[in-house]
Amino acid sequence: MSLREKVTVKIPASTANLGPGFDTLGMALSLYAWLEMKPAEQTSFHLHGNHLTGLPTDKSNLIYEVAQMVFDEAGVFIPELEISMYSDIPLTRGLGSSASAIVGALAAANALIGAPLSDAKLLDMATSLEKHPDNVGASLYGGIITAAWNGQQVDHIRIEPHQDLQALVIVPEFQLSTSKARNVIPEQFGMSDVVHNISRSSLLVAALASGRLDMIQKAMSDRIHQPYRASLVPGMAEILEHAVDHGALGAALSGAGPTVLTLVDRHDTRKAGLEQYLLDTMEREGISASALWLDPDLDGVTVLPDQDERPFLDRIKGEVNA
Repeated sequence: MSLREKVTVKIPASTANLGPGFDTLGMALSLYAWLEMKPAEQTSFHLHGNHLTGLPTDKSNLIYEVAQMVFDEAGVFIPELEISMYSDIPLTRGLGSSASAIVGALAAANALIGAPLSDAKLLDMATSLEKHPDNVGASLYGGIITAAWNGQQVDHIRIEPHQDLQALVIVPEFQLSTSKARNVIPEQFGMSDVVHNISRSSLLVAALASGRLDMIQKAMSDRIHQPYRASLVPGMAEILEHAVDHGALGAALSGAGPTVLTLVDRHDTRKAGLEQYLLDTMEREGISASALWLDPDLDGVTVLPDQDERPFLDRIKGEVNA
């Protein structure tokens, strides 16, 4: 084993489902968290940024627990860690905050001990924790991920996003837990709804893989989860139906929500009008929200060079402001 003094990783946010691809489709986004991990005499945490407020600062912290899973899998004993983290990814908003934490912890711990575990193994471990491979796969590999999980192993294919594809996300100022968003979904569906989603999901994967942006609108239609979650996100049903009239290629609830995702051609001249329409729609429902223009992240989780000896927060602020 080659133990490093410290490791810093950069992890992208993600959006999942993309409409019909429930628990199977994900895309990494250019919104990030940074995690530093190093062996220590006593475990400690340094959590920076508003999006990490209230998280545990003892060994019940998810990042510590996931790191220990990596060490156990590799047969390594590192019981005490110093962990620093900064995140721009909002918690429980449907942008993969928990997936980014899991992937970051896995990647950092693995790199710290010389990377004995493959990316495929890390994906299997991440999915066993997250229970679906879409967010964790996107944060791990970058780009667009289509994946299937049999309960033990993930099979996936990475799709390179079209260079003109851009995302506009509308992030409401309220949280929505994944468990609450899942509880409103029925356990059984009619044949027509199942066929609807299989056909649209297949069409969407083909459109994204071939760069057929013109097919995204029809392909993002969903009958499995969004109609049932609409009551949890005021304004969502209106946006899903009419965002394309204002310039979106398509619209979907991002993961379990409440963030709403629109896909956009970056050269479309209606982008400013689309953003205003989305914010106005939320405002009419009494929902305060913010808009973020994001690109697909192409790299996934990355281990940063360790030559920079500046304190963690100074290094990260340099990246954020770059």
